[in-house]
Order: sequence, then structure tokens, then C-alpha cells
Amino acid sequence: MTSRVIALDLDGTLLTPQKTLLPASLEALKRAQEVGYQLLIVTGRHHVAIHPFYQALALDTPAICCNGTYLYDYQAKKVLASDPLPVPQALQLIDLLDEHAVHGLMYVDNAMVYERPTGHVIRTSNWAKSLPEAQRPVFTQVSSLRQAAQDVDAIWKFALTDEDTTKLNTFAKHVEETLGLECEWSWHDQVDIARKGNSKGKRLTQYVESQGWSMRDVIAFGDNYNDISMLEAAGTGVAMGNADDAVKARANVVIGDNTTDSIAQYIYTHLL
Repeated sequence: MTSRVIALDLDGTLLTPQKTLLPASLEALKRAQEVGYQLLIVTGRHHVAIHPFYQALALDTPAICCNGTYLYDYQAKKVLASDPLPVPQALQLIDLLDEHAVHGLMYVDNAMVYERPTGHVIRTSNWAKSLPEAQRPVFTQVSSLRQAAQDVDAIWKFALTDEDTTKLNTFAKHVEETLGLECEWSWHDQVDIARKGNSKGKRLTQYVESQGWSMRDVIAFGDNYNDISMLEAAGTGVAMGNADDAVKARANVVIGDNTTDSIAQYIYTHLL
């Protein structure tokens, strides 16, 4: 066996469009664990929003959250390593959000906070309500993001959504140019903004090397632009069939989409 680690993005990759895990994927990943593979979730999500999947996969490894902004230990319930947004930069970003009438969800500490419910907030809140209470992520509406940013211990990232993706793209470029922050598309209508230099690939590399392993021994599955860094850093980067062509071009392998058993088929064919 060459690969030691299977790094898994969630939305658009391991999860179906209905935010569920395919039984075939669960069984294949269980088999992979039994023969010695380490499974690692590498997601744009907040750690409070991955409970059901972490538990379903029966993991004991840390999770890489918010596009590599931090590494979270579920067993100890603590952050192991992080590069949060400095508060002054977060406040500058909030000013730009107000100036350009862009609404954002701010990921902080153990919750996600917002001023006005966007489509992303509504969709995710509805999904959260379907979960057992112990697994529900915390969404909090606040009167002022600016005040909230000054009251928390850590700001992990901002998630911005807008039906006008041209407007969103223009705003993201403006943020990169004026504030020097990291802007990555994580969904067709969502841009994530975090501290410059944060990426899934960087945090994954740090964790793998801290365990005495090599990135050559990692196989990573992803589907979106925020996955490119880990697809390129891994020994084998596997893009989903539902990924944009630009993402597929940066992977070593392209498989079927996230509605099929393609992850399971790849594991059985190439890893077991």
C-alpha cells in the first residue's frame, strides 16, 4: 500500500446534492480504514457543521476546516492549529460588505453569525433543523457583524453568496486587491474569504508531515476551486465528474459525479 491518507472534501464530493452520504461510499471508506488508511475531512465548513458526517464515518482524526484556516480535534474539542483573520482586516471587510451591499456569513469560534439571512443561510439553517439537536450547527443572527467581530476569540472566514455571480466575482477581486485576503469559490454562488495564505493544501501538508508521512502518500478527493490546492499537493488528486473543467484539469484523475458510487468504485479498484 502506497497511500496512507484519504483526504475528503464534503460538499459536492463525498456528499450528494441532498447533503447525504452514499451507503456505498461509507462501506468502501470503512474497508479502507480496516486495512490501515487514515481518513481526513478537509472542508470549507465550520467544525460545528460536520458532526453528522464525522460520526457516520467513525473518525478519530482531526478535521481541516474553513478551507485550511484551522485544524480541529473532535476528541479533545479544541483547535490544534489555526490562522484566523486578524480583527482589523475583518472590520475592513465588513465595511466593504456594507459599502457594496453584499451580505456575508461570518464563521467564528463555535458558531456562524449573520445580519440578514441570505439564501445560503436559509438553506443551511433548514438543513440544520433536520438534524438531531446535538448535531445542529449554531447560527446566530446579530444586529452588527462589526460588533460581533470584536466580541469573539477567532474569526475563521466569511462566506459570501449572491445570485449575481458577476457582482460577487467583481467584489472578490476588489477584496483581494484592497485587503490582500484569500478569496476562493467554494460553490457555484459562494465565495469564501479568509486570511491570505490559508488553503486546504497547505493545512493538509502541515498535518501529514507532522505525522511523519509524505504528501506522496495522500489521495485527495475534491470538486471545487477551494479544493485545487489539495488536489495538486496530494500524491493523487481525484476530481469529481461534477467539477468545473478548470478544476478537473488540475487533478490527476477524474471520476463520476457525486450522485454515483464513483468514490467507492475508485477505492475498490485502486486502493483495496
